[in-house]
This record gives sequence, structure tokens and C-alpha cells, in this order.
Amino acid sequence: MEWWSILSLIFGAFIFLMLLGVPVAIAFMFINIIGVYVFWGGEMGLRQLTLSIYNSVTNFNLLPIPLFILMGDFMFRSGMAPKMMDAVDKWLGRLPGRLSLLAVFGGAIFGALSGAATASAAMLGSVLLPEMEKRGYKSPMSVGPLLGSAGLDIMIPPSALGVVLAAMARISIGQFLIAITLPGLLMAAIYAVYIISRCWLQPHLAPPYEVKPAPLSQKVMMTVRYVLPLGTVFFLAIGIIFVGVATPTEAAALGALGCFILALFYRKLNWKVFKESISGVTQITVMIFVIFTGSTAFAQILAYSGATQGLVKLGATLPLSPLLMLVSMQVILLIMGCFMEPLSIIMITIPVFMPVAQHLGFDLIWFCTIMLLNMQMANISPPFGMILFVMKAVVPPHITMGNIYRAAYPFIGLDIIAMAIMIAYPQVVLWLPGFMQ
Repeated sequence: MEWWSILSLIFGAFIFLMLLGVPVAIAFMFINIIGVYVFWGGEMGLRQLTLSIYNSVTNFNLLPIPLFILMGDFMFRSGMAPKMMDAVDKWLGRLPGRLSLLAVFGGAIFGALSGAATASAAMLGSVLLPEMEKRGYKSPMSVGPLLGSAGLDIMIPPSALGVVLAAMARISIGQFLIAITLPGLLMAAIYAVYIISRCWLQPHLAPPYEVKPAPLSQKVMMTVRYVLPLGTVFFLAIGIIFVGVATPTEAAALGALGCFILALFYRKLNWKVFKESISGVTQITVMIFVIFTGSTAFAQILAYSGATQGLVKLGATLPLSPLLMLVSMQVILLIMGCFMEPLSIIMITIPVFMPVAQHLGFDLIWFCTIMLLNMQMANISPPFGMILFVMKAVVPPHITMGNIYRAAYPFIGLDIIAMAIMIAYPQVVLWLPGFMQ
């Protein structure tokens, strides 16, 4: 059987199961069982599948995932983040779209302390939306910035999804976490410029209001008390990776410990917070690992059947430049993001895209950073972006799903601008990793 017919059969069966509503993990496992039985020699193939599953979940590189998720969940449930938002708020003064800018800056800071975008969306929405509604902000300048800012959690380390992507792509997790830092900050800067410009041109979207000036001493005191300690947590989670003192796993453990100590310091730690955080992290981690095991075996089947090698040869013979191939892959990811959640997209496409990217000579850290930005867009892409539904759960009833969709489109456009900059200037991604020890 030709490689293309094998590939069509495998993906056709997978898509059919997805359309039937079968969970991604179960669909992967079903395809894998049939595939290994056919291509790996019956019962012996099933034994090999068991070994493959065991090896994939006992990978030491995956340990940062639950720890990064724990950081974000703990910050959200303990209520430490709102104090940080208050401190940032004191510095914004009378800038146009002040609360929208607060969402961006708060999202960037919270993204540096959290590994879970859904926790960031829920926190930002519950803290800022009531005040935005009170001040007469329209959904393009209330819901929109909240959606974009929650997505920064994926692009600013620590990022649980970034660890999954790096582990699947078999690139350095430490270098990848450092590489996504500047692109994440670039996105925050683009958001801020957009918000200030649009609020200056259309002030009715974010009506200005009188802000009581805060003395410099109060600003400094709140920053020292509520922002700098969180900066220490960021250094524990990411900074020590950059200077070469610790591995990503060790840094993730220190970051989680730092959040725990801060909660004790702010007197926010109790049994309820601890139990809910551990329970939530366990559920998410198990889901990620189950999908991860299925995808690992899936990639092995594609390679063993010859489908991966066939795709690489096809990519080499197509009359397209490497740039057009890169753009084509991102368009495919963007379309998939409208209907699937990012983790599933990564698990499906990495086994196919990475060999092609390697053959085309792309820097794999650069390629994966662009891909991660696409996954950030998938989270806010109508109609099924995960963060869209999280936001619907926290907005007032009069804001419809249609309002949320329309608010998301400008920020998807801004993400595409950021992606174009990253493609045109690879050093935006590769500059910081070049300084690593």
C-alpha cells in the first residue's frame, strides 16, 4: 500500500472518530491499537505499544508540566493576583483605555507566573470586567483585551503548553522557554499600542474617567509588596534556567515552592485552596499525559508505515519555497484552531510537521515558537476557542457569544502581525537563547 493511502486511511479514521464525538485520547488509542496490530505484527505489536506508552509518560522532561500548571492554579485560587493588579493599576494614570491596558500588563505579569491560560482568563475576567462594565467600556475594549491578554499566558514562560510542544518536538525545553519570552513581550507591546490608538480615535469604546492620583510613595510601596515578590517567583521558574543554574524541572519545582511560600506570607493559604489546586492540576495533567501517550505511538506508526518519509519527500519536491511552505503549515494550523483545542492540534501535527521543518532547514526552536503562537490564536479563534467559553462564563449575561467572537477578531489579527515579525526577523526568537550558558 502506498504511503499516501496509508496516511489518508489513518487520518480519515481519526477525523471520523472526532466527528462522532469520541474524545481525542480515546480516538488516538483506537487508531494506535489497529495500527500496531496491522503494521507491527499482531500481538507483538500490542506489546510494543504498551512499552511505548510506558516510555512516553516516564519521560523526565514532562515533569515541569504539572508544576507550571500548579503555579497558575495556586495563584488564581489563593487570590494573590488581584493585589498585583492593584499595584500595576496605580502606575497607569490617565492613559486612554486604562483598564484595557491594565488587562494587558496584568496578563503579561500573570503569564510570567502561571502555566495555564484558562486560569489567567478566569482571573482577569473576574477581576476587571465588573469595573469595565461600571465605567461603560464596550466589548471590543473590555472582552477583546481580556481574551488577548489571557493568551499571553501561553507565550510568556512558564508555559505548560510550551513544555508539551518542546517535548513532542524533541528540542531543548529550557532554550524554548527562554525563546518564547521576547515574542510574548512583543505581543503585549502590540496589544498596548493598538488599545491606546483605538481608544484615542474612538473614545466612546473606553470612556475616560477621573482617576484619583496616587502618591509616588504609595506606588513604590505597593510595587515592592505585591509585584517584586512575584518577580522573585518568575526568576525561580525561568531566570535560573537562563543562567544555567537549574534544569526546567528543577526550576518548575522552585517556582511552585515560591508560590506556596508567597501564599503563606500573604496569609492566603488554607486547606480548601490547597485541595482545590491539587485536584485541578491532577485532572489537567492526567488529560495531557493520556493524549501525549497516544500521540507518541501515533507518530511511531506514521514513521513505521512510511507515511512520514513520504510527506518529507513530497515537501521536498513541491514547487514551493521554504517560506511558502512555512506559511502553508501555519494556515493549516490556523484553520484547525477554529475547531480543535491546541493540545490536540499539537499532538496531531507535530509528527507530520517536524520532519518537514527539519528537512527544509528551519531552526526548530524558531519554528516551534511560531507554531506556539498559532496555538495561542487557536485558544481565541471562533467558534470553538477554549478561552472564548471561559470568558463567556465570567461576562455579564447581556454580552453574547457573538459579542465575544467579534471582540476576538482584532486580537487574532494582531497575533498574525506578531507572527509576521517573527518570520521576517528570526532573531526576535533566537536572540535570548543565544546568551544561555
